[in-house]
Amino acid sequence: MKRIFQILGAVLLIGLIGLGLWLKTPAPASFDRQAALDAAEDYQVRIIRDGYGVPHIYGARDADVAFGLAYAHAEDDIINMQDGRRFARGQMGLATGAEGAITDYLVATMRARKFAEEKFDTDLSADTRAALAGYSAGINLYCAEEKDRCEPGFAPVTPIDIVASYVSRTPFFYGLDGHLTKLFDGDIAMLDATEATREAYLGADHRITPGSNAIAVAPSRSTDGHTRLMVNSHQPFIGPVAWYEARVKSEEGWDMIGGLFPGTPLVSHGATPNLGWAITVNKPDLVDFYQLEVNDDKAPTQYMFDGDWRDFEMETVTIRVKLWGPFSFPSKQTIRRSVHGPVFDTPNGFVAVAFAGAGNVRAVEQWFRMNKAQNYAQWQDAMAVQGIPSFNFVYGDAEGNIGYYYNAQVPVRSADWDWSKMAPGDRSDLVWQGTHPFGTAAPWVSNPASGYVINSNHTPFESTGPGDKPNRADFPAHFGISDLMTNRGLRAQALYGGDTEISGEEFVRYKMDTQFDPASGIMTHLRALAADPDIKDNPDFADALALFAGWDGHVTGETRAAGLAIRATQLARGVEMRGDGVEVPDPKAALTQAIAEYMEGFGRIDPEWREVNRHKRADVDIPVDGAPDVLRAIYSIDNPKDGPLGAIAGDSYILYADWDETGTPHIQTIHQYGSATQDETSPHYADQAQLFADEGFRTPPMTLDAVLAEATRDYQIGGRTDD
Repeated sequence: MKRIFQILGAVLLIGLIGLGLWLKTPAPASFDRQAALDAAEDYQVRIIRDGYGVPHIYGARDADVAFGLAYAHAEDDIINMQDGRRFARGQMGLATGAEGAITDYLVATMRARKFAEEKFDTDLSADTRAALAGYSAGINLYCAEEKDRCEPGFAPVTPIDIVASYVSRTPFFYGLDGHLTKLFDGDIAMLDATEATREAYLGADHRITPGSNAIAVAPSRSTDGHTRLMVNSHQPFIGPVAWYEARVKSEEGWDMIGGLFPGTPLVSHGATPNLGWAITVNKPDLVDFYQLEVNDDKAPTQYMFDGDWRDFEMETVTIRVKLWGPFSFPSKQTIRRSVHGPVFDTPNGFVAVAFAGAGNVRAVEQWFRMNKAQNYAQWQDAMAVQGIPSFNFVYGDAEGNIGYYYNAQVPVRSADWDWSKMAPGDRSDLVWQGTHPFGTAAPWVSNPASGYVINSNHTPFESTGPGDKPNRADFPAHFGISDLMTNRGLRAQALYGGDTEISGEEFVRYKMDTQFDPASGIMTHLRALAADPDIKDNPDFADALALFAGWDGHVTGETRAAGLAIRATQLARGVEMRGDGVEVPDPKAALTQAIAEYMEGFGRIDPEWREVNRHKRADVDIPVDGAPDVLRAIYSIDNPKDGPLGAIAGDSYILYADWDETGTPHIQTIHQYGSATQDETSPHYADQAQLFADEGFRTPPMTLDAVLAEATRDYQIGGRTDD
């Protein structure tokens, strides 16, 4: 008997050891620090930090500048660079567990890395590949020198990593996650996962939707003959898609200042000496679902297509799910693909998903060409690359050109199907047939007679003045081009469209507008509350209705109605007050809850907005004007029952470019916090916060002499010399 127990004990011990080995998370790939140091010898760059700590990066070659950009950004925000790369590499499960693992599965279905590897040499120019190599070398040098600040496995970063990151993240900007949410309606686990995926790439609560304002005014509409451009993207204040400012200047013609995300090697929006552009999010219909007939309801291997059974393309991926300590569960998942795209097991059967950007690795190529463009024609040629699946672009330049482009990789679809519905997956005539060429299928406006172009995430059919607007009838319904008018769109049209002679001061003041239009979602909602018999005759709501009745929709520091009005509307109509993302669908219940929250948090229903709306960073806690969906956009998801709200998104990095009558650029910028986005010990961690709250700007030094005159640091990295 003792011998039997000894044998059983040995077997159990061996089993536990085997289980431990099976669950032990594999060690990350080794990082050869010396190889990174050696690779850096091929580059040479000078980094000068201006008075606000913003890096100005000078190099002989574009690749040198990309090398320096990576290093400087890593100094300020290696944390989010790592988080973004984890998302693209499909390693969220190791960081956050089960929710992250489903994010990894969704990313795996996109095959971003596979496409990046297959198309890197063929679809990207030699110049772009060289810049990506330089950028990778800059990150790796930083990790070689500051090894304690880089997580194990993060380095070495490769150009393939960077391309894969673009491929995996860009579809989420046009709302791929929202489409998947609809697809998995009824599957709570997958609904939670799509929300978690959104939060993973945003680094913020899934309810925060990136918005933006983009405005350009031509000399014909300016009081002084200037061309003006406002770059005003609304992003989370922190996280992997929070803006970082940098100036880059190479002797090969890359000369730009603007905003970029952690881990991206190019300026996303901003200005060169000759031109600039601003970006806003658009959401054309770039996703289609196909219902599949399969040969097995549980584990299908084939689907019906044109009357025959066709094999799925099958792939098994292993996703590691964090358990505890050094252990993680290796979950093997089968990914199926049809001719349409990846296939998902949904509450309504197996469904294939076609989405724009699938397999297209040229987003980074397009950004690079835009960064290098010297004039309007070259910039339009860069746009024609169509590597970026979506986004509105507003353009302005030193020669007086302005333009608006509803950029979209619109698929060529059959006109014989209602694409608002799920399509049958067995018909070859309904398979996407490529993408419409640039400028042929999406609205755009170039040098309109009205002299201005605007977009605030509203319909492109209100992008300029009467007589110049794109015609709605020219675009089929299946393009999915929205007719939505945001409050910001309404106000932009009223202000920029209502003033035929706009001065520089007015151009900026209009952008900082804090008015809710009478036709906006919030004002419409408040009128509905006042007309509701269950509310207007109820004494419990008398004070609230009186407060709303005396409010004209302006949101400034002394406003007393804004807090309760915004909260009641958001609860009933969503964060942006458009009728989506509803938390409390009953308007009466929403108002009741909002009143209770303000009484608990402030002891009254009408605190001044300056007491409610706060800009917080380290020791900074100051009032800030602005509100959701006003041109001075400020968002919070805090609950007023807990007291003042902390701004977390909206107006963040802003760049104002003004080309005078001689074509000379005058540039001003502001960041919501400062250049040191993660280093709490830096003097630049919050040194722009007060100026931002005051709606002010800084004037960055744009010449070498000017930046040296205020330099807080001047250093060189790399070892190459030009003999």
